[in-house]
Amino acid sequence: MAKKTPAKTVLLVASGDLRLSANQNCWPEQEKMENELKKVVSLLGYSVKRAHSFKKDEGHGFIGSQREGMEIFAKIDRKAPIIVAEAVWQYSHHVLAGLISHQGPILTVANWSGTWPGLVGMLNLNGSLTKAGVKYSTLWSEDFQTDKSFQKNLETWLKTGTVSHPTAQVRKYAPKKAPARAKSVAEKIAKDLDQNKAIMGVFDEFCMGMYNATIPDELLFSTGVYKERLSQSALLYGMSQVSNAEAEEVYNFIEKKGFNFHFGKDGKTELVKKQVIEQCKMYVAACRIGDAFGCDALGIQYQQGLKDMCPASDLVEGMLNSTDRPPVKNAKGEIIKKGQPYPHFNEVDECCGLDAIFTNRVHLALGQPPETTLHDLRWGDWDKSGSTDEYVWVFLISGGAPIEHHTGGWKGSHGYRQPAMYFPAGGSTLMGVAHPGELVWSRIYVEDGKLKMDVGRGKAIELPEEETRRRLEETTPQWPIMHFVSYGVSRDQMMARHKANHLNVAYAKDGKAADLCLYAKAELARQLGIEVSICGTNDKGEKL
Repeated sequence: MAKKTPAKTVLLVASGDLRLSANQNCWPEQEKMENELKKVVSLLGYSVKRAHSFKKDEGHGFIGSQREGMEIFAKIDRKAPIIVAEAVWQYSHHVLAGLISHQGPILTVANWSGTWPGLVGMLNLNGSLTKAGVKYSTLWSEDFQTDKSFQKNLETWLKTGTVSHPTAQVRKYAPKKAPARAKSVAEKIAKDLDQNKAIMGVFDEFCMGMYNATIPDELLFSTGVYKERLSQSALLYGMSQVSNAEAEEVYNFIEKKGFNFHFGKDGKTELVKKQVIEQCKMYVAACRIGDAFGCDALGIQYQQGLKDMCPASDLVEGMLNSTDRPPVKNAKGEIIKKGQPYPHFNEVDECCGLDAIFTNRVHLALGQPPETTLHDLRWGDWDKSGSTDEYVWVFLISGGAPIEHHTGGWKGSHGYRQPAMYFPAGGSTLMGVAHPGELVWSRIYVEDGKLKMDVGRGKAIELPEEETRRRLEETTPQWPIMHFVSYGVSRDQMMARHKANHLNVAYAKDGKAADLCLYAKAELARQLGIEVSICGTNDKGEKL
């Protein structure tokens, strides 16, 4: 039986990656963050006790698997207050079982830093706890020791076991506000989905512990969207059936478009052409498998297993999401989805996959850019160059952004080797800086056993080159970045509300068109049985 935790003592756990190299590389930042947190808790009259020890043989102090997490929680006082502290990307299922069983107050905490995806990891855990129906509180701060608001909220949680944040930016979607055109487009798409259905092709579910990113099938049925469960082994086999000549055709298409590959000689640490050729084979195989099964969108898990056997899928994902992409023929000799993106949802985030199907159809119907992608809410900061006084988010993903989202298109985009600690077999990213423009952002998630959608407006802005470089160097410079400004939603309001590590973004031609897209997507989701909330305002500061 677990030993009772002394009064005014808080237990601390740290969920980590499943990849040992990531845990080892990221541990120094985690340790620094934990030490700072302990000091603040001590100043408030409490003490922090780690519920699991540093592993000398592995060189880190993270929980590194689901079983390890279960064994640790089996020895924890279930009624004790517990903090899940995250300065890194983490696999939520490492601690989910223990947190579901836990009876004491739960607090998730992240440091406001882009160094490692700690904010991303915490948001994923928050979304997973929300889906699982677990009560929790959450806090974040750039500097635990000087942030008085953080300290006040932390003290409230220590004393009461709960803390909440204002979310005045959120309003229930009101159908009467939607323009007639948005309603008619939504109705037509909803009828088509009801009559003809749609398929999400899923190359192995449940990527990187993202419990929040899987949608129970029965919740999908009312939307007219169904899953085709595909295997990554089939993708690997499909790659073996793509000839070198076909792969070279894809490569030549990219190169002629002006894409900037940054090649080296040592494949262990640098990008080499052989890796890209394998990615080109994956692209062709994914298109053909998706076409053979009639999939409307595709999600490749990649990560565990496939990452050890072939280069990363991110260049593939970015090409799939692009309209201007290499043509691929099916067995009949027809070009697959000619002149259209083949929507891809990174890391098989099915919530983003469902959203991508909605977005693609709404934007095509309204004559708006159909390309969409998901991004991590990696970090955010004020512009140090002084070019804007708006708060600017760093939206960052590992490479799956479409060419049409980047300044300069193919010529303005770059292929760097994926970081070796995450991607041992390498592979090219599809890096670029998002061009300025009006956006619709959205997130579908599961709460209270129901599908819900948050949708809002924002813009991508241009920052000076030195400021862009600063932000990239503070995060992962090999990956595509978007300088995002949200309309009517502050940093803390976004963090308080958001139920996931990802969100979808799509451009519109102007602010008026973006508002129409938002209304059409909100109305479509409503007609398909999804509870919709509007967050923030439009570009004119008007409530939608």
